[in-house]
Amino acid sequence: MRLAFLLLCFVYLSFSLAAQPPGGGNGGGRQFGNAQATPTPDGSGPNRPITPPEREEPPTIKKHSINVGGKQIDYTTTTGFMPIKNAVSGETEARMFFIAYTMDNAPAGRPLMFSFNGGPGSASVWLHLGALGPRRIKMMDDGMMPPPPYQMEDNQSTWLADSDLVFIDPVGTGYSRATRPELAAKFFGVNGDIDSVGEFIRMYLGRNDRWMSPLFLVGESYGTTRASGLSNWLFNHGIALNGITLISTVMNFETISFADNNDLPLIFYFPSYATTAWYHKKLSPEMQRKPVAQVAKEATDWAIGSYAPAMMRIDSLSAQEKHALAENYSKFTGMSPDFVERGNFRIELGEFSKELLRGERRTTGRLDSRFKGIERDALGSNTQGDPSNDSIRPPYTAAFNSYVRGELGYRSDVEYYILGGGITAPWNYGVTNGYADTSIPLKDAMNRNPFMKVMIACGYYDMATPFAAAEYTVSAMNLDPTIRRNINFNYYEAGHMMYIDTRSLKKLHDDEAAFISAAVRR
Repeated sequence: MRLAFLLLCFVYLSFSLAAQPPGGGNGGGRQFGNAQATPTPDGSGPNRPITPPEREEPPTIKKHSINVGGKQIDYTTTTGFMPIKNAVSGETEARMFFIAYTMDNAPAGRPLMFSFNGGPGSASVWLHLGALGPRRIKMMDDGMMPPPPYQMEDNQSTWLADSDLVFIDPVGTGYSRATRPELAAKFFGVNGDIDSVGEFIRMYLGRNDRWMSPLFLVGESYGTTRASGLSNWLFNHGIALNGITLISTVMNFETISFADNNDLPLIFYFPSYATTAWYHKKLSPEMQRKPVAQVAKEATDWAIGSYAPAMMRIDSLSAQEKHALAENYSKFTGMSPDFVERGNFRIELGEFSKELLRGERRTTGRLDSRFKGIERDALGSNTQGDPSNDSIRPPYTAAFNSYVRGELGYRSDVEYYILGGGITAPWNYGVTNGYADTSIPLKDAMNRNPFMKVMIACGYYDMATPFAAAEYTVSAMNLDPTIRRNINFNYYEAGHMMYIDTRSLKKLHDDEAAFISAAVRR
């Protein structure tokens, strides 16, 4: 019996070896163990060498705890990369860095929020360590830069109290990179960026079993452009959102792009000129006695009702009409009527920022016009830099590099691109009617998913994405009234990153907590 068994095994083994093609593979050319295929002369054909399966770097996982409002939150951080693969070939074309915060022993139905900043070319560090995360960089109470060395502190306004959080660094930001230099440009554009971030979200939901969670996006600046486009991309992939938060919004770039034959930015920056002049006490005593919200409303009403119609026929106005227009422009902005008329009523941002505090030899900030700057040339007609950016970049850079290596336990010698540096090709904005515009994809997503809510957060002193431009963009979306009621605006007495101001930080959290609650209510 044993002899018959051995004979049968021998016959089977001989038949199997005879059936194999040269090189030791199976009939499909697949390799096992250390067996090597014999390639054809050109390296192609069924016996070409097979690339070993990609080995993903395991994420770094840490346990933490924080006390918020007298309640302890135990949570887990997951720090690592998500491979972004070519849908056809399966090749990994980029690796996107992320940091996820998930509450331990969370109740069923806990929301999940994906967060990113803008630029394009900005890492997610600003929202992460400024507003949303359980730890934040300690600035002065009004958001001004403290003296180095910088410090971290527990964030009593963390959004982790209301939702799990995933911070995404798009390709070319943070530690995220394309796998080959020639692939990078694929991600550096409106559509490529949306595709890759959307694929990240799809993969994260699957890998972490979060398909049934209430889902939210939060983007800042260009991140609002991304979030608006993503809303429809995700819906097309079967992912319906509960809500989107747009912080310092730009969806239609025509509204903020100063250019010949485009007067829209002149109109929409004007109310922010007025609030900035009010903050620096450059208006009349009567105007200074009003709250900033009232100044903003009156300036907006005048810009839309009087300034915009006048600009449509500025070359045909009489001298008397121009003088009256200049007087009113001056009333709201602190610019002299003569300066306004010499500029033919087209005062661009750099000119305003240079002129408002010229008597003090100071300029105002772009990201936050409360900030003052000192420049080499006090006589120039335009600003040389942005004092608000100068004040926030060093603290956030130092804090993140210390935090990710220390508390999160992830170490790398690769430079973390905070803002710029990783975008190595011109950004492909694409065009809709001549300018990049993702408000239409957002409109489509809202029409298709009438349950999705949108919160728009605006800073009165934001000179990068002025609040009046966001208001106009929503109005121009021409939404059905039943859909338009799903959008609400909130305003803050700070700038582009309103959360660097501690009062606005708390208000933003409270507004968001109410927004999440309303968006998941059945």
